[in-house]
Amino acid sequence: MLRNWTNIFIYQIKSSKLFTALNILGLSIGISGLIFAMLYWNDEHNYNDWNPEKDHVYQVLAQLSEMPVTTNNPVRLKPHLENDPNVETVVFADEWYQKDKVIYNGQKESVDKIINVERDFFSLFPFKFIYGNAKSAIKDGNSIAISEKLSERFFGDKSPVGKQIKCFNSTFTIEAVYRIPGNSSIAPNIVVNRMKDLTDPAQNPGLFVLKILVKLKDPSKVELTRKMLEKVFYDEVIVRTAKQAGFTPAEMIRKMGSFKVFMEPLSTARLHSATDGYPEGRGNYQFLVIMACLSVLILILSIVNYINLATANSIKRAKEVGVRKVLGASKKHIVYQFIFETILITTFSILLALMIVEITLPFYNSFLEKNLKMVQGQFYLQLLLVFAVTILFAGIFPALYVSNFKTLNVLKGNYERSKSGVWFRNGMLILQFAIAAFFIIGSIIVYRQIEYLNNKDLGFKGDQVLAVSLNFPSSYYNEEKSDQKIYNRYNTIKEELYKIKGVSKVSTGLIAFDGNDNSLWPIWYKEELFKQKAIGIDYGMLDLMKIKILQGRDFDQKLASDTTNSVLINENALKLMNIKNPINTEIKIGNQPMKIIGVVKDFNLLSPESDIVPITFYHIKSLHMAAEMNMVYIKIKPENMQNTIADIENFWKRKVDAENPFQYDFVDKQYARTYEAYVKQKNLFSLLNIVVILIALFGLFALASYSIQRRMKEIAIRKTLGAETNVLLKELSKQYVLYCFLGFVLAILPAYLLLQKWLNNFAFRIEIPVLPFVISFVFLLFLTLCIVLTKAYQATKVDVLQYLKYE
Repeated sequence: MLRNWTNIFIYQIKSSKLFTALNILGLSIGISGLIFAMLYWNDEHNYNDWNPEKDHVYQVLAQLSEMPVTTNNPVRLKPHLENDPNVETVVFADEWYQKDKVIYNGQKESVDKIINVERDFFSLFPFKFIYGNAKSAIKDGNSIAISEKLSERFFGDKSPVGKQIKCFNSTFTIEAVYRIPGNSSIAPNIVVNRMKDLTDPAQNPGLFVLKILVKLKDPSKVELTRKMLEKVFYDEVIVRTAKQAGFTPAEMIRKMGSFKVFMEPLSTARLHSATDGYPEGRGNYQFLVIMACLSVLILILSIVNYINLATANSIKRAKEVGVRKVLGASKKHIVYQFIFETILITTFSILLALMIVEITLPFYNSFLEKNLKMVQGQFYLQLLLVFAVTILFAGIFPALYVSNFKTLNVLKGNYERSKSGVWFRNGMLILQFAIAAFFIIGSIIVYRQIEYLNNKDLGFKGDQVLAVSLNFPSSYYNEEKSDQKIYNRYNTIKEELYKIKGVSKVSTGLIAFDGNDNSLWPIWYKEELFKQKAIGIDYGMLDLMKIKILQGRDFDQKLASDTTNSVLINENALKLMNIKNPINTEIKIGNQPMKIIGVVKDFNLLSPESDIVPITFYHIKSLHMAAEMNMVYIKIKPENMQNTIADIENFWKRKVDAENPFQYDFVDKQYARTYEAYVKQKNLFSLLNIVVILIALFGLFALASYSIQRRMKEIAIRKTLGAETNVLLKELSKQYVLYCFLGFVLAILPAYLLLQKWLNNFAFRIEIPVLPFVISFVFLLFLTLCIVLTKAYQATKVDVLQYLKYE
């Protein structure tokens, strides 16, 4: 029986090559899209799955009223956590990742992802140890643990345990080599333990200074720990500060706000963190869901397309079914036969889909900045499920449809079916039109939003401005008045840069245009606290970035007071503090009295998702913040830009920093990366739009072929009675214009609602215009008429006698 079915299937392939190719191609495109989505979905959801402690490890996050959630906390929380009966282990960490040179036997390499933590870190992240063990890996400040990949770079396949390397101007002994078993929210290349002084409250009394990870005995009691920490913040910060300032705690809360503590589990941190809580960052959950939903939608479209193609081709097989029934085949056997054929076609489609994915996976990885591979057991189980679902929906209806042909009718050449079957196929075509219209509308609106962000006046000009990384030797920071020494060194570099042909302006500031700095400072005006950004800048920084000053003046080198007690504020800060006459008005940054000398026009600093924040600018020397300087901004002339950059790089390597690679970026490109995820969504929509239109055209081609084939006798009679070709074309195409219109109407509401929700992510956004909807309909109608009229025109040119011979 199977051999007979296989022979029939092979015969059908040979006799219907085009329909078979469209079937397999349409399904394979839909399945390959879903495979891509599954790989991405699995990778993001597999973060920390390898870690047996993931449900017990929590990160402590804090928020002061409207200020951004921070991962840093005061050191004085430690004794309270250690006394909590539900806390098993407390681990403090410095900046999540640092970067430095690693030196061994004269070999120097710049290594990133260096993490400074307490010795119990590996009890929370139990990496697999190749050499050494977790207990002794970072037992003291002289010990160091390195990743397997780093070990191979320096020591090959030999054990490095006991060897000494230099890092952070110190000598460390390698005690362990580890391998990270899978995706991890913390994936360092080097782990050190230099926390001794940092965890001493006397030496590190700040409010937001260190990261805190805790391992709980019973995760169900995490709320008790969270409430305890909120009370500690109240007692240790609110009450203590109020007492020092002579206020009651209630007055202090009104002035500075209250603290809220979050206990964030490691198991959900990758996709549902309140902030970029871990050094490997957050996954883009919205993009993940969008990709998954669109991929499922395309698979549905592919299955609908398959059903349309299969039923359209069923006319050619009607007599075969009739003959088989005459010879004794039951309806059940015919259903099984057609499901068997669907299994074969789906198998071929999945194999082709896997080939498509394998070929295009490098481009997909580059698009997502991932390293996805089709090697997971979970993936193959999901693929098996896709296989079963495809067969269930794509196989059963065509099989039932064909098996229900009436034997006597089809043997006489009558292939007419019930009107319900016709409307079902037409309904599926309308669904295809609706999905295609949704994608076209979405692509246009997403494209317009991204173009709006590209062309929007940001309030600054970042083109032709280089942001160059500035690294100072560690010795600079260990001296008295280190900030003055660093500022003097920066001025020397600045003077030398001006000598390079093509350099027009040079300045610096503790300002970043990459959207990552969302920190806020306490700014006081008339004894009321306002949370704003406070940014240290040098002379000429605002002018370099073409940031306009609306009132007052910029910092002036001739006025000594500008480096001690002068500030500028932006329009948003002026509005927030409700200052009527800002010039010479006194405010405080922390406890430091400052005088407003100018008002700056608002400009974008964070990503387009965020509103413009209130900003106070101070001179980088006034609060002794020069030691925080890590970037120099250089405005270059448009002529011979590459030569200018090459000259700057040559100077940098010779006279500024010979140890580290010369790194720079254009400021406008830095800012563009703040909405890079949305650019990816635009590209994804555009790509899927092409795929959806192709699949929809396959379905339209199938149904048009089927419909016109059914009406060939009608066409023959009309031609015999003298009907002209243009009249026939109009008669054959008008129903498809109606289907196209109905599909478009179905797409309007979901497209509007979903895109409105997507646009709400942006503080700066377009309003949804009518034009994308009009373009979508016109484009769909054009494609529809191209396909239908082509098929209809072919039908009007056939020999009418073969369709009239039974009459």
